[in-house]
Amino acid sequence: MSDITSKIKLSQLRALVAVAERGNFSTAALHLEISQSAVSHAIAALEEDLGVVLLVRGRHGAHPTPVGERIIAHARQVLQLLETMAKEANLEKGLHGGQVRIGCFRSVATHILPAVIAEFRKHFPKIAVTITEHYDYIDVEQALREGHADLGFTYLPASDEFETWELLRDDYIVLLPPTAPTSTKQISWKQLAAYPLIVPSTNTCSIRIRNHLRFSDCPLHIAYEVREDSTIVSMVVQGLGAAILPRLAAEPLPPGVQACTLPIPLERIIGVAVLANTLQTPAVFAFLDVLMKAKRFALRTAV
Repeated sequence: MSDITSKIKLSQLRALVAVAERGNFSTAALHLEISQSAVSHAIAALEEDLGVVLLVRGRHGAHPTPVGERIIAHARQVLQLLETMAKEANLEKGLHGGQVRIGCFRSVATHILPAVIAEFRKHFPKIAVTITEHYDYIDVEQALREGHADLGFTYLPASDEFETWELLRDDYIVLLPPTAPTSTKQISWKQLAAYPLIVPSTNTCSIRIRNHLRFSDCPLHIAYEVREDSTIVSMVVQGLGAAILPRLAAEPLPPGVQACTLPIPLERIIGVAVLANTLQTPAVFAFLDVLMKAKRFALRTAV
């Protein structure tokens, strides 16, 4: 590196380009948000370091000399390269590029994520969002552990290996077929015992529901265990029995299907999680920020 180039400062190049583009020192100073004397000093120092006159000063402003024109062109290139470097850094940081990988289960993907992603895209249109649906929150947590997802939706409380934030509380409801004799907001164990029961077959929901049904003072018969929520709802429509599902998984309810609460309430707490003690990209934190802000609006109206 020559002695000359080691003395050149970026502030001098910015001042030179600003004066050349605006034609006078005062306007350039306003643009750079510094004093006019600072602009004059920067260009005078640059001319001294280079050993040439870059600008001709006069009562009508400042104009580049022939050598000044050539050096100003190079200065613009340097500043443009610096801007490109900053953009590349932002892309790597994930605020103007990159991706957010989300692991979730179907009801979250259907009722929560679309509104949140739409809002996120308004602010960060160049960040790619990928969604992987799993049948159970256990699979979501495993995807986080294995690095296949940056953030995931799960049930709370979760283990200490995850950092979590609560989003909503989703109650389990009973779906009665259109042939049910009367509509009621809450069903008794005796009334529920009159129906063959249809419940999810995923381990978590199945175990949770079976454990809860132990509170019944009447014998209950689980006739069907079905994996897909939509299939369970369709079976209720056809009068094959009554179903127990989380409300978020059951909606939207078809016409004629009645929804009522269990004799003893049961709920699941849905939260978002990231792997604890793991460095997350700014894109992930940006998505979490949008998600938590949307919690007061989109998430509540979804349920």
